[in-house]
Amino acid sequence: MKVALLGNPNAGKTSIFNYLTGMNQKVGNFPGVTIEKKVGTCHLPNQQKVSITDLPGTYSLYPKSLEEEVVLEVLLDKEHPEHPDLLVVVVDASNLKRNLLLFTQLHDLGIPTILVFNLIDAAKKAGLHFDKEVLEKAFNTTIVFTNARTEEGLATLEQQLTSPKDHRPTQSLWSSDDVTPALLKEVQEKYKLKNTYWALLLIHHFEKLSFLSEENKNSLERLSLQHGFKSLPAQSKETVQRYELINEITTNSIKKKEGDGSEVVLNKELDILFLHPVGGYLIFFSILFLMFQAIYTIADYPIQWIEQLFAWVGTSLNEQLPDTPLTDLFTDGILAGIGGVVVFVPQIAILFGIIAILEETGYMTRVMLLMDKLMQKFGLNGRSVVPLISGIACAIPAIMSARNIDNWKERFITIMVTPLMSCSARLPIYTVIIGLVIPKQQIAGIFDLRGLVLMGLYLLGLAMALIVAFVFKFIVKAKGKSYFIMELPNYRIPRWKNVGMTMYEKSKTFVWEAGKIIVLISVVLWILAYYSPDGSRTQIADEVKKDNPSLSTDELANKIASVQLEQSYAGHLGRVIEPVVAPLGYDWRIGIALITSFAAREVFVGTMATIYSIGSEDELTVTQHLARAKDPVTGEPMYTLALGASLLIFYAFAMQCMSTLAVVQKETKSWKYPILQFVYMTVLAYVAAWATYNVLS
Repeated sequence: MKVALLGNPNAGKTSIFNYLTGMNQKVGNFPGVTIEKKVGTCHLPNQQKVSITDLPGTYSLYPKSLEEEVVLEVLLDKEHPEHPDLLVVVVDASNLKRNLLLFTQLHDLGIPTILVFNLIDAAKKAGLHFDKEVLEKAFNTTIVFTNARTEEGLATLEQQLTSPKDHRPTQSLWSSDDVTPALLKEVQEKYKLKNTYWALLLIHHFEKLSFLSEENKNSLERLSLQHGFKSLPAQSKETVQRYELINEITTNSIKKKEGDGSEVVLNKELDILFLHPVGGYLIFFSILFLMFQAIYTIADYPIQWIEQLFAWVGTSLNEQLPDTPLTDLFTDGILAGIGGVVVFVPQIAILFGIIAILEETGYMTRVMLLMDKLMQKFGLNGRSVVPLISGIACAIPAIMSARNIDNWKERFITIMVTPLMSCSARLPIYTVIIGLVIPKQQIAGIFDLRGLVLMGLYLLGLAMALIVAFVFKFIVKAKGKSYFIMELPNYRIPRWKNVGMTMYEKSKTFVWEAGKIIVLISVVLWILAYYSPDGSRTQIADEVKKDNPSLSTDELANKIASVQLEQSYAGHLGRVIEPVVAPLGYDWRIGIALITSFAAREVFVGTMATIYSIGSEDELTVTQHLARAKDPVTGEPMYTLALGASLLIFYAFAMQCMSTLAVVQKETKSWKYPILQFVYMTVLAYVAAWATYNVLS
């Protein structure tokens, strides 16, 4: 059985979805579009296994965004893989009149439907009392009262899912008097639809429905013209009729007692604080500041434990396994590459955890409203804040979320600048380089200098995104004015289970998705760095011993490892790249890492870990390897402040992710825009890194 969760944004669908599915959920895209779907499985009390889809938040079945169009497709296309056998419509019990419009539309599709009054605690605080029997009879449905944050009523909902036939609507809530009955009957019979409302939606939206053939679309167009059907007036009349019904039912079944009003007062007082034209920005940047401090200070100990674990595993394997190329491949290639990414899981988890808390509390919506006036000056709008802030986590879903922006010009500019925001894949690079060139010291006795530098890099990405958006504002020509309308949810205490699941899922995705690429690249890199066109490793070692008889044992071992690496296939490839990256202060090793990290930014750390592990007898962390690296010309440490800063700036601005370019192509329906994006970001990164290196040198 397939169950679909539907409701307005901020009604609490996600909490109910997490309760029902637990860890048995996966995220993907709906067929044919880049819109994210969450699907999970649930075992009901009768041991029946059901599939549950958390559909995007929607306000009505008259779509205004791509997400709402997808919801319509899922519901009207009986052949769609997610087409539900049962609908669970979640409404905010404290804001029923607006939420119930969607329910009345879904009810009239004739699909078995359960109505969930969620956030019942907020409704009670507002003094609302519900007559359940009257409501169920009037709306011709089963109603379940829940508070998803405390899991109140969710067991009852689970029990109701076991008998979908009991929830099939027996009468329509909508009267078709305002639409030609002959038209509806003809469409219903021709396309074998369940009822007249299904037929009405098909007439309204046939141009948007991808599952309809061109022949069917032309047929529906002819029918609507033949019967004189006008979509907009019909939609308006239907909406007014539904609201009149909702108002009549709620007036007779919901009584309002005098609540203490504390929640309303608290919301207003907090909004005065968080939306203040000056104080609001100070609070926002203070939250960012604390977030980046936490990424360093809280994650410090678990990072050390993970580093020690991988070093111990590597040493143990080298001691236990025979000294063969296969052993070296595993310890110096695969293990070093994976360890270079797993070590950053604590920081990734903290980053996503804090972002989840900001979303759960309702604060993130306030940030959008706060930033709208600023965004407008740069050719964006308040909704652009969602992709930009989401870009701190990952550019791919961030770019996909830009489709909520109705104005084409603002949406296009948002897509073009979002990758300038420093995503979580850049975090491992930032952490390693900052740890190398920025001393571990306290500012004012409490603030970590490394955390301040990290925050500076994220703010630098934001600043550059706004500057580039301002330039695009004058280049991109488009008519039309945009309007920013945002519903502010009540402030709420985060549901810690949701926060924990977000941290777990995002960390797992980071390790799994990055891990697959890193293992592949680590194996290829190890082969290129282990073998040489100039002879075997033994021959190269013998020549080095012959040419350097006066070196000590340790010096000779380091010299052999260095020459073997330089004469390997990777070394030869690096020499070809080196003239291009030398003006930035980089050597051939960094050049190879820049190329491999185009697959995914975090691969840079795995690449450096693999390259520096080849020939090394010590199981060191990647930071320790880089700290020991010497400039072959001067003999001084390779990673100076100038070189480290140049690398940080390069990665702050460079487009280093193939997946992001692919998503941009899908969203813009053209390859010229991702190519333009790649070129301008690469030039920007190269010039900025060159200037940084030369100024600091």
